[in-house]
Amino acid sequence: MTLLFKIGFLDVSIVNIIDITLVSVLIYQVYKLMRGSVAIKIFLGFLSLYLVYLVVNAAKMELLSIILGQFMGVGVIAAIILFAPEIRKFLLIIGKTSILSNENVLQELLFWRKKGTMAFNITPIIEASKSLAGTSTGALLVISRNSELKFYAESGDLIDAVVSKRLLISIFNKYSPLHDGAVIIYNGKVKAARCILPVTEKEVPAQFGLRHRAAIGMSEATDTLVLIVSEETGQVSMAKNGNILHNLSFQELREMLNSYLAGADIDDKFEFINSFENKKLKQRTAEA
Repeated sequence: MTLLFKIGFLDVSIVNIIDITLVSVLIYQVYKLMRGSVAIKIFLGFLSLYLVYLVVNAAKMELLSIILGQFMGVGVIAAIILFAPEIRKFLLIIGKTSILSNENVLQELLFWRKKGTMAFNITPIIEASKSLAGTSTGALLVISRNSELKFYAESGDLIDAVVSKRLLISIFNKYSPLHDGAVIIYNGKVKAARCILPVTEKEVPAQFGLRHRAAIGMSEATDTLVLIVSEETGQVSMAKNGNILHNLSFQELREMLNSYLAGADIDDKFEFINSFENKKLKQRTAEA
């Protein structure tokens, strides 16, 4: 172990620096995961109790130390129960960023097969979005380039049909039994309709309803691009990696879809535009 320097009686080595850095990154990622939800308040409550336990234990207050010690003994089990949604979300994030998340990874490794893009003709999606937005018909479309999303597809009705404008319009027609839910599109096909999506727990502006919250939640849990047509305003929005862009033009919609299906990283663009829109929204609220 290579010694770098000493602080009093502490010997600090390179391993210690790496250890502290990794723990700091982990704590920051956990904070980002829980930020904006009720879980952060529960986490701070647990942290406060633990700090009180350390002070009480150091002061040798035996009775209070025993009581808090028993509480801390079951703290891990209590934390697993209370933070179950956050733990699940954390594991989903690790899973979708891992190389093993690709369903064809074994074939690619064994046969050195070049990974092809999932690009297909997106014109039917654009044209259907125009028609749905023009009639203020609510719609929710999940576009995936890496996975068939079988878990979410099986929550609805399997279709496995080629994407077309008429098919999408008929699905989201308010008299259709399939309109209530999301459509999953993968590799140029509508895999399923009336699918149930996870709802985000983060705070969102009041202008967004349950359809937008489900889109954000799906984009947090999976590496998908989620398209939303608002039933109230007819505006087209898009969610990716927990961020949302609203009131998009159809030219912007086409560019984002093409970039995503071509394998380009569009997360930075989402974060920039999203922060810009949030600033404009706060400015309008302050002026009002």
